[in-house]
Amino acid sequence: QVRLVESGGGLVQPGGSLRLSCAASGYIVGFKSMGWFRQAPGNARELVVRIASSGSTTYADSVKGRFAIDIGPPKNTLYLQMNNLRPENTAVYYCNRWPNAYEPWGQGTQVTVSS
Repeated sequence: QVRLVESGGGLVQPGGSLRLSCAASGYIVGFKSMGWFRQAPGNARELVVRIASSGSTTYADSVKGRFAIDIGPPKNTLYLQMNNLRPENTAVYYCNRWPNAYEPWGQGTQVTVSS
């Protein structure tokens, strides 16, 4: 079983920045094919950005130029640098393998953008 632990969320003003971390442990296959997801209240979970085993990245249009994904060190750690945050970025953020998500998902980390 794989355990995913997200951290780094918090309350930030519009225009601020946060750096999220995701630590994965357990039986991990293909850590370089991962993604960050988010779920806002009342909405379905959505993919924000993914990184393929080749290192190529794909961002949702709404975060292009503001968010950046990268992989550790340390080993099996995923990061999401979020700059110029907007109120609509408020959500619980999760990391997981993409595609073929591990189960169960982690608890996520809450990001709240508000003045």
